[in-house]
Amino acid sequence: QVQPVECGGGSVPAGGSLRLTCAASGYIYNSNCLGWFRQAPGKGREGVAAMASDGSTSYADSVKGRFTISKDNGRNTLYLQMNMLKPEDTAMYYCGVDVGHLITCNSDSAPFGVWGQGTQVNVSS
Repeated sequence: QVQPVECGGGSVPAGGSLRLTCAASGYIYNSNCLGWFRQAPGKGREGVAAMASDGSTSYADSVKGRFTISKDNGRNTLYLQMNMLKPEDTAMYYCGVDVGHLITCNSDSAPFGVWGQGTQVNVSS
């Protein structure tokens, strides 16, 4: 079974940028839905961004205009480019891969299917 591996998190000041990377060998190209979600301490899971197999994308209102989801099929890699980061973006970020169970694909489809261990993002004010 696929085991996504996320990396790229870190600590940045408000206004900074990070690019998260998710490797999921063999599944980035074939999956009907890929996405990112996050969870902050004491808060529930929040879907951040999703990409369907036709390339269409969906974003949570809280990140629209700041985050961009993309993928590289050749490298079996999913990305999340995060710009203009805010302290409220601080959370553990996870990459999710649909393995054939989702009917719809949007940011509300989190956790999307199978997810990895996550990568921590800290944004200081």
